[in-house]
Amino acid sequence: MIHENGSTTFLLKDQPQSINCPIIPTFQIQNTTMPERDNIYNEYKDRIGELLNGTVKRFERGDIIVDLGRIEAIIPRSQQGRHERYSQGDRIRAVIIEVHEQSKSSQIVLSRTSPVLLKVLFELEVPEIYNGAVIIKAFVREPGDKAKIAVQGVNVVDACTGTNGSRVQSIIRELRGEKIDIVLWSADLAVFITNALAPAKIKQIKPLTHVRGSPAMEVIVADDQLSTAIGKRGVNVRLAAELTGCKIDIKGEEEIDLG
Repeated sequence: MIHENGSTTFLLKDQPQSINCPIIPTFQIQNTTMPERDNIYNEYKDRIGELLNGTVKRFERGDIIVDLGRIEAIIPRSQQGRHERYSQGDRIRAVIIEVHEQSKSSQIVLSRTSPVLLKVLFELEVPEIYNGAVIIKAFVREPGDKAKIAVQGVNVVDACTGTNGSRVQSIIRELRGEKIDIVLWSADLAVFITNALAPAKIKQIKPLTHVRGSPAMEVIVADDQLSTAIGKRGVNVRLAAELTGCKIDIKGEEEIDLG
């Protein structure tokens, strides 16, 4: 769905899609020793944000223990998508968010809810990001509901969507149906906010006094656009504010007239 004001929203289609990632060979080391734990820490400590592929090995008090081959990692309950369900033996992908130097449990902590997962999936799926033709400027998520990614470059929407939407559909499928808005980045904050609030049509944007050092904008929309701009449970405006780094105060025209 392409919007007039610089943003494109994508929903999950029915046809199967996949993101090609290398499969890590599987072999197991049980009861790692202190030197082995040091080796694991040194191997992974500088790999925060990297996507790993593994297999669901077991569940412990709601946490998912992931077999990465020679070691195990953990996806805590707090880092799991609320709509996602896995069974033992399922393939799973997640990004590294913590590596513990010494731990009685898994040293590597993974996440399925981190916004970095969105960024890494686009980097894997869109070659133009790798070669620098498309630049990711910002990215935010409310896992399981909606995500926004701001990009800059030439033909960025075509590059990020792929033929018949194949690229973005692969990412949506990996995120279990999470809606994705591809937003055109702009150095002009008002334009960037307009793009980020799509598909709502903006009437006017006024700068407000900075709030705790952050910029703030009053955004005026037609009354019939108010619910679209705010989004279900406020998700659209929250993500737009986080994406742009600006406090956004949305008002309908009737509210302005009464004021």
